[in-house]
Amino acid sequence: MLRPGELGTGEKERWRGLRALSSAPRNPFMEPEFTDAVGRVRPRARVAVVHEGREPAGFLPHERGPFGVGRALAHGVSDVQGAVLDPGLVLDTAELMRACSLSAFAFDNLEAGQRLFVPHAAAEYASYVIDVEKGYDAYESVLREQSPKFLRTTLAKERRLGRQVGDLRFVFDERDPAALRALMAWKSAQYRRTGRRDRFAQEWITRLVHTLAGTRTPECTGTLSVLYAAGRPVAAHFGLRSSTMLACWFPAYDTEFAKYSPGLVLHLRMAEAAAAEGIGTLDLGRGAAEYKDALRTGEVPVYEGAWTRPGVGAALHWLSREPARRAHHFVRGRPRLAAAAARVLKGTGRLRRP
Repeated sequence: MLRPGELGTGEKERWRGLRALSSAPRNPFMEPEFTDAVGRVRPRARVAVVHEGREPAGFLPHERGPFGVGRALAHGVSDVQGAVLDPGLVLDTAELMRACSLSAFAFDNLEAGQRLFVPHAAAEYASYVIDVEKGYDAYESVLREQSPKFLRTTLAKERRLGRQVGDLRFVFDERDPAALRALMAWKSAQYRRTGRRDRFAQEWITRLVHTLAGTRTPECTGTLSVLYAAGRPVAAHFGLRSSTMLACWFPAYDTEFAKYSPGLVLHLRMAEAAAAEGIGTLDLGRGAAEYKDALRTGEVPVYEGAWTRPGVGAALHWLSREPARRAHHFVRGRPRLAAAAARVLKGTGRLRRP
């Protein structure tokens, strides 16, 4: 059992090698660099290293709480979670949990194919993806077939933004810290406006994003993409990219330019730039949204749930998570109720605003 910063070079190389052997997409959230970044801001972060003989054969990044209640690393923030294992490793979930001294292990975005934990999932959700494997032109052709009005309208708004505000410029990998600060301010305002908890009000999340913004490795690079109009940022996104995937994470835009839908324009330019970089997939993450429905070409499953064993820790996990999870799942499964809940959240957000 190690802290993320205690992993040696050889162990990290083995971790990357195991991910290369996996049939799962090369999602940057599952790379050792993401775990290392979380370890710098989350003191309870740990990595269980499974050995087969003298060779590391698996890694389980997680966070350990009181009474042995464990959670997936960066639970509630990370878009993909799970163990990194040798495909041939035979391992029992309960055996691994005992070795980790965990009475529960909760996850909310478990990667598909995680054989140790998928059987313990309570719910399955769709994570929406954009396929640009065949290039951006091929993707636009798909949009013309499945969302012709959306594409036509968005491209028209992009042209109008350029005419009425000023010349447009898109930067796929912006390194200006001022642009990142602008994005975080927009996102915080969006959270408050919609009545949701402001993630950037949590210091560790802000520190994590700043840490990842400086991370640049082949399979995990913090990537800030910005759309400028007349030299002014109007929309931005911060996510992580690997050699084959851009994991979309924090998108936001300046509401002063809302009528031009700069966030949608930004996503089209991100897809175009990713394709040019040889990236085949943009993962938009879990959660229904109109813009995802318009942009997506497919979806992959992610899972929420927990492994537990009888005891105090399992009871604490159930009491802290399960009632809220079941209520959330009940509401999201009923569109009219979900719409009403969204209106209440927005109303709450308006009351919170100064």
